Amino acid sequence: MTAPRATYEVDGAAIRTIRMARGIQIADLARTARITRSYLSRLETGVRRQMRPPTYTALRTALGIQADDEQLLAPRDTDTE
Repeated sequence: MTAPRATYEVDGAAIRTIRMARGIQIADLARTARITRSYLSRLETGVRRQMRPPTYTALRTALGIQADDEQLLAPRDTDTE
């Protein structure tokens, strides 16, 4: 059994793209996800890249993204040199 993730590394550009495609204002999404507008802005611009699981779940839910969908996560480094 693996331990749950301590944090999720997110792709801020993906968050912004999905939010805008759904026509959601940044303040409205922040309120729905129960995070601050400035925190969401820092995520979208890449200033912050890490989210704790409960916050990540709330953001994903507010955007209407299924639990098994990883489109908000930053691409994983697949370089295995």
